[in-house]
Amino acid sequence: MGEQASVGMITEVHGPVVIIACVKLPPLRQALRATVDHENYLFEVHQHLDKHHVRAITLHRTAGLSGGTTVYDTGAPLHVPVTPGCLGRLLNIFGEPLDDGSPLDSKNFRNIHNRPPPLNEAVGVGDILQTGIKVIDLLSPFVKGGKAGLFGGAGVGKTVLIMEFMHAITALQKGVSVFAGVGERIREGHELWHEIEKAGVMPQTLMVFGQMDESPGVRFRVGLSALTYAEYLRDSLQKDVLFVMDNIFRFIQAGSEVSSLLGRMPATVGYQPTLNTEVAEMQDRILSTQQGSITSVQAVYVPADDMTDPAVSAILSHLDTTVILSRTQVGKGIYPAVDPLMSSSKLMDHHILGDRHYSVAEGVRSHLARYHELEDIITMLGIEELSPKDRQIVMRARKLQRYLTQPFWVTASHTGIDGVSVPLEKTLDDCEAFLLGHFDDVPEDHCYMRGTMEKIVQ
Repeated sequence: MGEQASVGMITEVHGPVVIIACVKLPPLRQALRATVDHENYLFEVHQHLDKHHVRAITLHRTAGLSGGTTVYDTGAPLHVPVTPGCLGRLLNIFGEPLDDGSPLDSKNFRNIHNRPPPLNEAVGVGDILQTGIKVIDLLSPFVKGGKAGLFGGAGVGKTVLIMEFMHAITALQKGVSVFAGVGERIREGHELWHEIEKAGVMPQTLMVFGQMDESPGVRFRVGLSALTYAEYLRDSLQKDVLFVMDNIFRFIQAGSEVSSLLGRMPATVGYQPTLNTEVAEMQDRILSTQQGSITSVQAVYVPADDMTDPAVSAILSHLDTTVILSRTQVGKGIYPAVDPLMSSSKLMDHHILGDRHYSVAEGVRSHLARYHELEDIITMLGIEELSPKDRQIVMRARKLQRYLTQPFWVTASHTGIDGVSVPLEKTLDDCEAFLLGHFDDVPEDHCYMRGTMEKIVQ
């Protein structure tokens, strides 16, 4: 990381923030280092206070730091070691192992604050990325090289769905996955690691964790560290990469903490004034080039289930596909708990999808929308009060709703039901048959938690 020269000493320590008196001001985002009792501490410069003082955020716990500690310049922003051997590993923000394995053997490093590739090198989004998850492939298709968001409050199944995507991409698309655990609970991280190992996906996966108990500086930068690895796999190894972030809301929260520590005045609803810039800086780097693609899936926690929250709105504006997970669906036992009426994709156009996919998706959506409109009437007066036509629509919609559930590979050990992956063509065939009334005599429970309807006698 270059020649390390002394830049000054720490004068004040305020939690994760340190004030450093400098002989010469280091540039913003520069990584600085201090050693106390043979233990290294890293800082990132965030503010120039005057000609001789900077405010920096620690990327470690601050226990042991005190005034008078000498600080050295690393000569560069934060870098991470990159090597083809990074796949199959569990790393922290610095690219150090968390899996008790050997350190990454690399002489190559990449700056975590990389600029996005020039526009003339970027390529547009590609074809539909099939996941084998019926409700997503049919109503909110993912696009190769695009950005998708999974929105939902606590406990609606965002992490489970993300794990299933990672399984699908490595199994169906033969790509590689980079997982960024931003502010993960240690228990969740441990479970996720073992589930991915059990599913046999780990050799094609890299996991980078910044845990909940770490400094806000770590949680603020760990997403960039993981994204740097995704860019390396795209550029140097020419891979198609699935970049998964769970949870991008915690990146925004960490940014808000850092902003408060730096003494900035909060903006809307207490968020940092730099919210939109920080989100845009990260999202603009998720691009596909001639070398390879990065397809991003981001879990987004929705505070109090409020989709108008400024953090949620800032992320929404960058996405191609929006998958809304609903607490109402969870209450009905519908898993994955995707709200088919709220979720959307920029691909929902008959020129892109083709006439058949588009018309089937619209038919399913209109049946479910009509059922949603009539639910209150059914609750109050009973289904008998509806017209014969509406009764037929409700009956088909209820079966479609149950058909769009499916067992997942990653939950098979908990549910005892083997996961299924359904090709898009099969989903279209089945949904078309439902709309045409071919399954009108089939009981609802025969449609629930299954793959295709092939074994149902028509």
